[in-house]
Amino acid sequence: MSNRNFDDWLTTFLEYSGYSEAPKRMRFWCGVSALAGALRRRVWLDMAYFKWTPNFFIILVAPPGIVSKSTTAGVALGLLRKIPGIKFGPDVCTWQSLVKSLSESQEQFFINGHEPITAAEITIESGELGNLLNPQDREMVDLLVTLWDGRTVFNKTTKMSGSETIENPWINIIACTTPSWIAGNFPEYMVGGGFTSRCVFIYEETKEKYVAYPSLQVPTNLGDIQRKLVQDLERISMLSGPFRLLPSAVEWGNKWYKAHYENRPAGLDDDRFGGYIARKQTHLHKLAMVLSASQRDDLTLTVEDLAAAHVMITDLELDMPKVFARIGKSEASLHTDRLIGYIKSNGTVSYEQAYKFLHTHFPAGKDMEEAISGLIKSGQLRLERVGETLLLRPTT
Repeated sequence: MSNRNFDDWLTTFLEYSGYSEAPKRMRFWCGVSALAGALRRRVWLDMAYFKWTPNFFIILVAPPGIVSKSTTAGVALGLLRKIPGIKFGPDVCTWQSLVKSLSESQEQFFINGHEPITAAEITIESGELGNLLNPQDREMVDLLVTLWDGRTVFNKTTKMSGSETIENPWINIIACTTPSWIAGNFPEYMVGGGFTSRCVFIYEETKEKYVAYPSLQVPTNLGDIQRKLVQDLERISMLSGPFRLLPSAVEWGNKWYKAHYENRPAGLDDDRFGGYIARKQTHLHKLAMVLSASQRDDLTLTVEDLAAAHVMITDLELDMPKVFARIGKSEASLHTDRLIGYIKSNGTVSYEQAYKFLHTHFPAGKDMEEAISGLIKSGQLRLERVGETLLLRPTT
């Protein structure tokens, strides 16, 4: 295989995409999605009873219009779309159309001169998670869970095509949504369950920087960098065969596994995040394969690959509760949360300002007063008098 243009594809992609407003963490995971889409099911880590392959369900979560979620995903997946042989599924679909897309994507390929392998490999880029997934559609949810798990043979019966048998189905997803959509569409019982525990949620709520005119910020050689990134991504797409854990990586992985189950992450309670905790090892090794392929062709996993993957996965955990924070809350609770956010953004507001802010949500004065009083009694706000003015300040 030819030498690459860059020592690390992901590092260069972060530089290439760094002239936008999107946070670095979000750009990193968009790059991971592109690399995963290039690798497909043609590389794996064999665990005897099952195989880990580098596919992801990456969900970008942010308030609307803040961090350019779909634009950022499009920058990364736009590079992948230039790679010959990469197949994309529909970004708006039902489970029937998804099965059809997988069926049509099946093809044979050879790995290291062995017998031909048939696989159905697609990447989906969806600007709106709601176009791809209806959480109430159990068949669609169950289908996605099955596909993430990497079943070698998949059977599904449809009215139009009868029974569909798909060999080695593989799906890689990146989708965008908002906390409000999750709160309005994900029932409490789904959080921490089969589907959400298989997702990697990247939550952001602020821009990394302000860029009014991106075209005036980018260097004149950006097109050349893009061309070389595509060249390297195409070379990466030619990798095939099993990954191998180096002995030192196995030793690191054994120690990590024991510590992982003996020391649960703070803030991730078992009810909502027990499924994620159980699958963190899988997420870690999927990402380690991507990080390895981003730098090398040797299909080995080193201590450095595993440790870096652990850092990047763990970094997301602090914000995971925010993704699901609104689920199960009453309208009144959501409105008081907005009040807290309003006060925090301003630092201090008068009691009169807070009263006006809540007026549209609580027309009755008594309800507004009870809402503010409840926040003060619970220690979330502090009431102070300065002269004749009552001021509300956040406690944290």
